[in-house]
Amino acid sequence: MEQGDGEVKKRVAFVLIDGLGDVSIPRLGYKTPLQAANIPNLDAIASAGINGLMDPVEVGLGCGSDTAHLSLMGYDPRVYYRGRGAFESMGAGRADRHFEEEGPILCAALDGMKLPSFPEYEVRVRYATEHRCGVVVKGPKLSGNISGTDPLKDNRLLLEAKPLDESEEAKHTAKVVNELSREISRILVSHPVNAKRLSQGKNIANLVLLRGCGIRIEVPPFEEKHGLWPCMVAPTKIIAGLGMSLGIDILEAPGATGDYRTLLTSKAVAIANALSAPLNPCPNVFVPGEDGHKPGRSDVRGLEAVDKAIRQLAKLLWQAERSTNYQYFLCVTGDHSTPVEYGDHSFEPVPFTMCRLREFVAAVGGEAALLETSLEPFPLPTVVESGEYVAGKEEDGERRETPEAVGGDSVVELNEIAAARGCLGRFHGGEMMGVITKFLKVDV
Repeated sequence: MEQGDGEVKKRVAFVLIDGLGDVSIPRLGYKTPLQAANIPNLDAIASAGINGLMDPVEVGLGCGSDTAHLSLMGYDPRVYYRGRGAFESMGAGRADRHFEEEGPILCAALDGMKLPSFPEYEVRVRYATEHRCGVVVKGPKLSGNISGTDPLKDNRLLLEAKPLDESEEAKHTAKVVNELSREISRILVSHPVNAKRLSQGKNIANLVLLRGCGIRIEVPPFEEKHGLWPCMVAPTKIIAGLGMSLGIDILEAPGATGDYRTLLTSKAVAIANALSAPLNPCPNVFVPGEDGHKPGRSDVRGLEAVDKAIRQLAKLLWQAERSTNYQYFLCVTGDHSTPVEYGDHSFEPVPFTMCRLREFVAAVGGEAALLETSLEPFPLPTVVESGEYVAGKEEDGERRETPEAVGGDSVVELNEIAAARGCLGRFHGGEMMGVITKFLKVDV
């Protein structure tokens, strides 16, 4: 995000960590993963800036990533949310794990299919992520107010879509979707890919679970709403689609997959190049509905990998700030809590922190220490098996020094407990963009 301010151009690197918030865990000595992890760079941001606790949508609400992102970007999901389907479909176009070979082939077979009873409707199918795809139906008298066909549990019968209101559009759309579901299964069952899977003793991919039906939202563009030029790295298709719906450029980051294989360094480089353009070439921007791009402008170990990538990002931005009129800010938070003990989205608030880059540099030991940071890509750590011991801030044989608070409050580390003492207090996600834009206007 960029904001002009006379000759100085202020630019924000906003890092959203999926499922950041957590609760105390017995095997971590009743600490949260953020408290237990060795994250000196995230702690440095907290010690150098302002902090608070944020409820992504509202207090006590366990939200999905799509509604949380809408709220954080300043768009009330109660007003603008129309289902995840539109976002997933807009963001589809790049492949990921497990089904990366067969998924695109099967989606290509479904793309452009005809509905015998509704020949006036156009059907587009794009492979998205893992076992997911986006399905778009274009035609008259459609409604997003219908139920899906996903029973949400294994070994259950496929559901029929049903209207969720009494409108003729909803009733008609349910009929269209049910025929679509049947035709998809008919095409998939007879596809050579499934014949091969059957011969190999594998389950066949014989249906598509249709859920999150939605109509593309119409909203004021992000730049118009907040006065900031936005861009994002979003390998996860639903978030990419949401970003495009808000007029946000989706940057290409080779090797960033949105899963356990992702290259965090690639994300850091893409964001740093975009925020330092034209000093560095801006990454390509994803084009919805095409297979190419256009020229553009929570476990402990996972947290420690993110911490390492943030230091790489900070080094790249600092190199740009030293040689340009750009002033950079770092902002870190989460879109929702995902306690590892629960294994799902929950309602706990997430920590929020933001600082000026120059104050982060001081907090990590100065320019010389930061510039020693390696920019070599690194893999994410392997999954920690249940019961495996995890080294943290002190248990790895080297006690970490607690940084001093040098910013706007007394907080010196990034975690759920410390953030509650921050100067921002507790606020909801719809206020976040206001917090960011106000902080940019403070001249210190």
